[in-house]
Amino acid sequence: METRFVEAHGIRFAYLEAGPSDGPLALCLHGFPDHAPTWESLLADLGAAGFRAVAPWLRGYAPSGAAPDGNYEAASLALDALALTDALAPGGDAVLVGHDWGAIAAYTAAGHRPDRFRRLVTMAVPHPAALMSRFLSSPDQLQRSWYIFFFQSPLADMVVPADDFAVIDKLWRDWSPGFTPDPAFMRTLKDTLAAPAPAGFAAAVAYYRFMLGTLPGDPSLAGVQGAGLAPVVAPTLYLHGADDGCMGVDMVVEAELAPLHPGGLEVGIVEGAGHFLHLERPEAVNPRVVDFLRG
Repeated sequence: METRFVEAHGIRFAYLEAGPSDGPLALCLHGFPDHAPTWESLLADLGAAGFRAVAPWLRGYAPSGAAPDGNYEAASLALDALALTDALAPGGDAVLVGHDWGAIAAYTAAGHRPDRFRRLVTMAVPHPAALMSRFLSSPDQLQRSWYIFFFQSPLADMVVPADDFAVIDKLWRDWSPGFTPDPAFMRTLKDTLAAPAPAGFAAAVAYYRFMLGTLPGDPSLAGVQGAGLAPVVAPTLYLHGADDGCMGVDMVVEAELAPLHPGGLEVGIVEGAGHFLHLERPEAVNPRVVDFLRG
């Protein structure tokens, strides 16, 4: 797929695209450690279904630009998603898909602008308002999330890029057990992370430092940041890999999630898949996503 560029929210975003240019926009947001090509299979299927399917590299992930203000809060990611939507589909129909950090951005964008997205699909990270208390009360999940706490240290800036990002290879092995990503895919991912600061890994790790307050947030974004805990009005499909080694499937409790999705919630646990479920089992994930978004 050809890489294209668009200016939105003060950043030059690179993106991949499939489908008719006049189709309803399906904006697909990747997570960590990942990049836009993770969506190529889903983009193709959405495009074949008539959507204008777009997957940007998130702020700081080369070839997209770094944050001009150095801010990588979820609020900034959400405003990016909204700005991209308005730039690519001004006033038009749009749906939103997010995995991992992309899911966090999606919840926040949908909470901040409940009128903008007709439907929402999120993967691998359930709604933060339900997740927070369960996360802190689960020793198993705290152990899975060791990397979040390690990333708060400047030591991560030296350790993670070492030996051609060997830590990234370990995360993929641990998070999606038994899955071997394509070497060419991993090469382009590592090249994205190897981009010089302030982009690349310097930006990716900043997401986590803003997350825990190691880097102070922007007070002017507090309202948008808080929208990530608001109920999601748009009908939502949530998918999670049964073997996810990053966010355990025990973190997904439908009875706790349903009240946070008053517009309707479908939950699907994908057997034989880990954290990167859309890459591991596209034959199970893609049709369900396409059918739901068509709805």
